[in-house]
Amino acid sequence: MQTNPLKIAVLFGGTSEEREVSIASGAQVVRALRESGHEVLAIDTSRGLLTGEDEVRFLSSRVNEAPPASEELALIRAGQTSALQAATLAGVDVVFVALHGGSGEDGTMQAMLDLAELPYTGSGHLGSALAMDKDMAKRLFVNAGIPTPRWLMAPVDAATAGAQLGYPLVVKPNSQGSTVGLSVVRSAEQLAAAIALAAAYDSEVMLEQFVAGREVTVGVLGDEALAVGEILIDPNAVFDYKAKYQPGAVREIFPADLPEDIAENARALALLAHRTLKLDGYSRSDFRLDSNGVLWCLEVNTLPGMTATSLLPQSAQARGIAFGELCDKICRLAIERHRARK
Repeated sequence: MQTNPLKIAVLFGGTSEEREVSIASGAQVVRALRESGHEVLAIDTSRGLLTGEDEVRFLSSRVNEAPPASEELALIRAGQTSALQAATLAGVDVVFVALHGGSGEDGTMQAMLDLAELPYTGSGHLGSALAMDKDMAKRLFVNAGIPTPRWLMAPVDAATAGAQLGYPLVVKPNSQGSTVGLSVVRSAEQLAAAIALAAAYDSEVMLEQFVAGREVTVGVLGDEALAVGEILIDPNAVFDYKAKYQPGAVREIFPADLPEDIAENARALALLAHRTLKLDGYSRSDFRLDSNGVLWCLEVNTLPGMTATSLLPQSAQARGIAFGELCDKICRLAIERHRARK
C-alpha cells in the first residue's frame, strides 16, 4: 500500500490502429496501480468512463494477429465520446496516458490535457508530435549526430529509391506505430504496392534504407537509460505487428548479450534521442546493430507498450524496477513535471 495514494485516470483504447494494444496496456496499468493502493478510473477515450462490468469485458480482451479493420475503427469513431469531461476527471491527481498511435500519441491528447491543466504521464505535445513524425525525428537525429538509416519521402520512383537506398528497403507510414502498414520491399516491382499499403494508413509515406542486423531496444525513465534488450529475430526480418503481440512469436532478452561498450553506446544514444526530441517521463528507443557494430536508430516511442511483458517494463525490470513500481514512478514523474511548470 502506498503511503501517499493518488487518484489516477488511465486513458486507453482510442480509435487508432493500435487500439487493441492500448487496451492491453491499459488493463495491466489499471491493475498494477490499484494493487499499489491507488484509486483508479479506467477510461476508454472512445467510450468514456468504464463501469465495473465494462472493465471485465473490455480489459480482458487480447491483441489479435492484425490491427483492427478500418471499418471497425470507423464505427468506434462514430460513437466516441469525450474522455475529458470535467465531472469524470474531477479531483484526479494525474492522468496516465496508455494510448498508442493516432491522436493519443501524436500530441493532440497531450495538448488537450495541457489546456485542462491536468498532469499527465509521458511527453508533452511538442515532443509527442516530433517523435510521431518519423521524417522530422530523423532530421533531428541527423542534426544531433545519432546514426539513422537513410530515407526518402514519397512520391519517389523505383529507380531513384534503388539508387539512393538500395534494395531491400523499408516502406512505412510516416506517423504510425507497431509496424502498421510496413513492408520490406526486395525489388523495384514491389515498391508501388508497398507505398499504396502505407498510404492507406497515412498521407505521408517513408522509404527507408534496410539495415540487416540485431534488433536492440533501450528504455528511458526520467533522465536515466535503463537496461538494453535484444529481440531475437532473423537479421533479415522485421519485428512486425504479429511478432510484437502474439505470445511466443519472438524471444526477448534483458539485459542483451552485448559487449559492454556497445551496450553503453546504446544507452547513451537512447538518452540523447530522448533529449533531442524534447521528451519527458519515459520513452523507448529502437535500434538495429549492424555487422560492423554500428547502432542505427529506427525510432523513438513516446508511449511504448505497458503490459508487464512489454519491452519498456522488461528494460526496467532488468534494472530492478518492478512493473507496479514503474507505473507508480511514471505517475509521480508527471506530477513533479506539472508542479515545476507552474
